[in-house]
Amino acid sequence: MTAGSSDPGARAGKDDAARRIVLASNNAGKLAELQALLAPLGVAVRTQGSLGIAAADEPHETFLENALAKARHAARLSGLPALADDSGLCCDALHGAPGVRSARFAGEHASDAENNALLVRMLDGVADRAAHYACVVVAVRAAADPEPLVAEGRWNGRIVDQPAGAGGFGYDPYFGLPESGCTAAQLDPAAKNRVSHRGQAMRAMAELLRVRWGW
Repeated sequence: MTAGSSDPGARAGKDDAARRIVLASNNAGKLAELQALLAPLGVAVRTQGSLGIAAADEPHETFLENALAKARHAARLSGLPALADDSGLCCDALHGAPGVRSARFAGEHASDAENNALLVRMLDGVADRAAHYACVVVAVRAAADPEPLVAEGRWNGRIVDQPAGAGGFGYDPYFGLPESGCTAAQLDPAAKNRVSHRGQAMRAMAELLRVRWGW
């Protein structure tokens, strides 16, 4: 059975050449991170864009539903196992917002600066600044896989009024880390990957692929 089989029960098995997975993202940073994590398992990772697959819609209200929709979309169009993540910032005082709309909080084509400006305005005068980044990663062997692998990560912090740091992206300059005395944007990439929500979820997924799929 090949890795592109539609049989969700088919194992990629012990043939390293069959250990291929499509990343349902065209983000170069995510690809590099995933490749590094899966290299010890002998897994070859390709982005959906390199296969001519357009991004899937993300119409759902939860990270899990969006990640699953993206993974199934990539698996259906590639004929290969697929992996997808959905992540965002959740603020306690805003009942979990921006949540799944983190990248488009201030509008469908909003910039990071516009999203951050709206967040700070909404929290102006609010005492509760507790927030966390959440990430859900899903892997499926095929679009109809009845047993998707699911891994989660959560990174706690608080929203600060004044941005600091030039690294990272999104809300990182405003995501304060009280235990470190800095923001996420002030961490170097390696340090961030060790503690971030996505790093946590990706490492957990690598272990699931090893244990559950035999990779």
